[in-house]
Amino acid sequence: MNLAYIPSPSTGVIDLGPIPLRGYAFCIIIGVFVAVWFGNKRWVARGGRVGTVADIAVWAVPFGLVGGRLYHVITDYQLYFSDGENWVDAFKIWQGGLGIWGAIALGAVGAWIGCRRRGIPLPAWADALAPGIALAQACGRWGNWFNQELYGRATDVPWALKISEGPNRVAGTYHPTFLYESLWCIGVALLVIWADRRFRLGHGRAFALYVAAYCAGRAWIEYMRVDEAHHILGLRLNVWTALIVFVLAVVYIVISAKVRPGREEIVEPGVSETPEAPEAEDGGAAKDTESPEAKPADADADAEEDAPKTNGEAETAKG
Repeated sequence: MNLAYIPSPSTGVIDLGPIPLRGYAFCIIIGVFVAVWFGNKRWVARGGRVGTVADIAVWAVPFGLVGGRLYHVITDYQLYFSDGENWVDAFKIWQGGLGIWGAIALGAVGAWIGCRRRGIPLPAWADALAPGIALAQACGRWGNWFNQELYGRATDVPWALKISEGPNRVAGTYHPTFLYESLWCIGVALLVIWADRRFRLGHGRAFALYVAAYCAGRAWIEYMRVDEAHHILGLRLNVWTALIVFVLAVVYIVISAKVRPGREEIVEPGVSETPEAPEAEDGGAAKDTESPEAKPADADADAEEDAPKTNGEAETAKG
C-alpha cells in the first residue's frame, strides 16, 4: 500500500451555474495565453511590434486545435469508428485527445498564413514562440490529470498517480507521465531561452531546438505509457514519430547554421531600426550637410557686404 501518491480529481468538470468548466479545456486555454504572452515579450525584444504575436495566433491556434484533433482521431480511429463506438465523439475535443504532432504541423500552416499577411518571416516568429509553446504544453498536460488519462506503468513510488476505476482504466497507482512531460517541457523552455541568448539562434533554429529537445523527452515518456496505441516493430507509433522528427530537427539546425548563419536583423517591417542607429547616422550627416549649407549662407552674406563696396568703387571710378 502506498503511503504517498498524487491523487486524481474526482471529476474533470466544475459546473458554474449553467456553464460547465472542464479542466482539460481550462488547461489548454491557460497554455495558449502563456504562449502568446511570453511569445509577445520575446517578439518585442527581437524588434517586433506589440500585438503581432496575438494577431498571428488568431490564425495559428484554430489550425493547431484542428490539426491536433485530426492527428488523434486518425491514429486512434478505433476509439470512434469501430463497432459499438459513436463517431460523433470524434468532435468532443473536451473529453481529451490532441496530438501535438498534428497541432504543430497544422498550426504552422495557420501561422504561415498570418505571417504572410503581415509580411513577417515565419522562422523568426517561430523562434520567438518556441519557449512559449513548450510552456503551453507544460500547462496543457495537466488536462490529462483532470481526465485521468495517458498515465504510465503501475508503480509504488511516492509520486505515483492514483487512478480510480472507470471506462477503459483499472484502479491503481501508476507513473504520472503527464507530470514527467510537463516538467520536461519546462526544462525545454529554459534550454531554448538559454541557447538563444548564448548563441543568438535565428532563422528557425530556436524552434528546431525546441522540437528536438521535446522529441528526446517524448520518446522515453511515451515508451512508459500503457494506454492503447498502434505499434510498429514493437514501438509505439508516437515513439517512432518522436525519433523521426528529432532527426529532422537536428538536420535542420546543422544545415540552417551553414546556409544562413546569424540571426535576422529585421523581423517586422517598419520596426527594425533602433533609436541609436538613426541618431548616429543623422549626426554624421548633419556634420556633412551643415557645413555646405553654412558656407553658401556665409558666401551670400559676404557677397552682400562686398556688393556695395564694389558698386561704390565703380561709381567713384565713373565720377
